[in-house]
Amino acid sequence: MSAAQKCYAKGTSAPGPVPKGQIRLYSMRFCPFAQRTRLVLHAKGIKHETVNINLKEKPDWFLEKNPLGLVPTLETEKGQVIYDSPITCEYLDEVYANKKLLPSDPFEKAQQKMLLEHFSKVTPYFYKIPMGRKNGEDVSALEAELKEKLCKLNEVLVNRKNKFFGGDSISMIDYMMWPWFERMEMMELKHCLDGSADLKKWVELMLQDPSVKANMFTTDTYKAFYKTYMEGKPDYDYGL
Repeated sequence: MSAAQKCYAKGTSAPGPVPKGQIRLYSMRFCPFAQRTRLVLHAKGIKHETVNINLKEKPDWFLEKNPLGLVPTLETEKGQVIYDSPITCEYLDEVYANKKLLPSDPFEKAQQKMLLEHFSKVTPYFYKIPMGRKNGEDVSALEAELKEKLCKLNEVLVNRKNKFFGGDSISMIDYMMWPWFERMEMMELKHCLDGSADLKKWVELMLQDPSVKANMFTTDTYKAFYKTYMEGKPDYDYGL
C-alpha cells in the first residue's frame, strides 16, 4: 500500500491486518506533522505501509484506533497504536536501532527536546499569517514576530557552529522542524529568513537530503492543495 494511495474516508472499510514484518503509518499526504514520521521512516529504511486518512470525514474504524482522530498514527503487527508526531518518531528510533537519529547522550537529547519545544511556538505563525492575509488583515506584525523567532533559531546554529541543529549531520530535530520550512515558499514567508544566513544554509543542505527529496511536493502542488483547504473543501487526493 503506497503513500500515493487515495485516502480512506467515512464509510470505507478498514484495511486488513498490518503486513508481517512491517509497521503501518496512518497519514495525510500534505500534513506537516505526518511528514515528520514519514521522514524518519525513510531515513531509517523501515519497511512500512502507509494508509492515508480523510481528516475532514474520518472513518469510524480509524477513530476506534485513535479517538483523537489525528495523524500521524502508527500501528504495529500486534495492534499496538502510537500517535503524536514526536512520540511516533522517538518510538521508531528506539525500536529500530539502525541509524539512530536521537543522540545517546542524555544532555544532547534534552537539548533537542528543548529546541523542539521552542519550535512548537513557531509553527502557529504558519497558519496565523496565511489566514490573516485571507481575511484581509495586516499581518506585518505577525511576520516581524516570525522573523524574530527564526533569527533565534539562526543564533542556535551560529553559537553551536554546526551545519545542522544536532551537529554536523542530520538528526531528529532537523526532521522535526523541516516540514514547515518546505512550505515557506508556498506560504509566501521566505522573506522572513532574511538576516538568518546560517538558517538559509541549513535549508539548502536539507534540500539535498534523500529523505527530504523523497517526501516533498512542489510549491505548485502545495498551493493547489492549500487553496482547497482554505476554501473548506480539502482535496486530500490532489494529484492522484
